[in-house]
Amino acid sequence: MALLLAACAGGGNQKDIPLENYTAEEIYRQGEVALETGKRPADALIYFQEIERIYPYTDYARRALIMQAFVLHKTKKYEEARAAAQRFLDFYPDDEDAAYAQYLMALSYYDQIDDVGRDQGLTFLALQGMRDVIEKYPDSEYANSAILKFDLAFDHLAGKEMEIGRYYLKRKNYAAALNRFRSVVQDYQTTSHTAEALHRLVECYLALGLTDEAQTAGAILGYNYQSSPFYQDSYKLLKSKGLQPEAKGDNWLAKVYRQMIRGEWL
Repeated sequence: MALLLAACAGGGNQKDIPLENYTAEEIYRQGEVALETGKRPADALIYFQEIERIYPYTDYARRALIMQAFVLHKTKKYEEARAAAQRFLDFYPDDEDAAYAQYLMALSYYDQIDDVGRDQGLTFLALQGMRDVIEKYPDSEYANSAILKFDLAFDHLAGKEMEIGRYYLKRKNYAAALNRFRSVVQDYQTTSHTAEALHRLVECYLALGLTDEAQTAGAILGYNYQSSPFYQDSYKLLKSKGLQPEAKGDNWLAKVYRQMIRGEWL
């Protein structure tokens, strides 16, 4: 312990003593001290890595590996963090920290999700990662956080569809816009974007002269989001054409409406 304190203080020649001269516990404690007191978390990484090299079959090697994953994630070295977390799962699949390792892997994708305008490949990976945490470790302390982040990532994907749909709508490419808004209503109906997607469907269908679809979209919007400003806008738009929100015809929206009334939608 005297060697440990001297090394942490950085005084004298003790700082030059090779790590091989310390026990696994002493090296681990140095890593903890570097992580808690240092301004650069990466300074702690060398200690946790060296434990694996010098004492590979000890309990501290196991603990050091999960700490490597933590420090690498904290320093935004996400790919390396995933590799360390995966090694932990490979070596210690039944360990009490396995749930945290799985969560770190998912989080390393989640924390890389960019704004809505970027490619969403990482969002899909984050969703899969969070699903793994939820399904494999439902009783862990990380399950609730994974559920929340799963919902946020799912909302993010819907936001991407909306952005593209608005882009096409603005350029009057109604068919392409419809595909995006329909995707939100069918595939992302639990997200915060559903009300706007229904309103945009009303706009698109009216522009194409498909009044049955427009009225049905308005009816679904009114049934679920009557207090939404998007419903008010759709209602005014339909009234200006002498129409009203109601389910009409046998289109895909009419089927959604019937399912909704039976409680099978949303």
